[in-house]
Amino acid sequence: MKPPKNDVTDLDSDAARRALDYYLNPNPPSAGQHHPIWTLHKGVTAEQAQDHAIALLRCAAATAQETAVHQDGSTRELTFALMHMMDMARALLEHNRAVHKGL
Repeated sequence: MKPPKNDVTDLDSDAARRALDYYLNPNPPSAGQHHPIWTLHKGVTAEQAQDHAIALLRCAAATAQETAVHQDGSTRELTFALMHMMDMARALLEHNRAVHKGL
C-alpha cells in the first residue's frame, strides 16, 4: 500500500514525468517537414544571391590560402586543394554571371 500523499509537498510522479518530458523532451518534428537552417530574405534576386556566393567563395579561398601557408605536408596540400576548388566554383559563377549579362 502506498503511503498517503501530502498534496503540498509530494508530487505525483507520473504528472512530474509528463511535465518534465513536455519541457525537456519535446516531440520531434515529423519526418516530412522541411526545416532549413537558414533562408534568404524575401525579395533577394538570383543575381544578388550569386554575387553574395561569389564574395563568400572569395573569402573562403583567402582563408584557406592563409591557413595553408602555415601548414606542412599533406595538410598543406589538402588546404591548397580546397582553395583551388573554391576558386574554380567562383570562376564558374563569375562566368555564368558574365554570360547572363551579355559580356
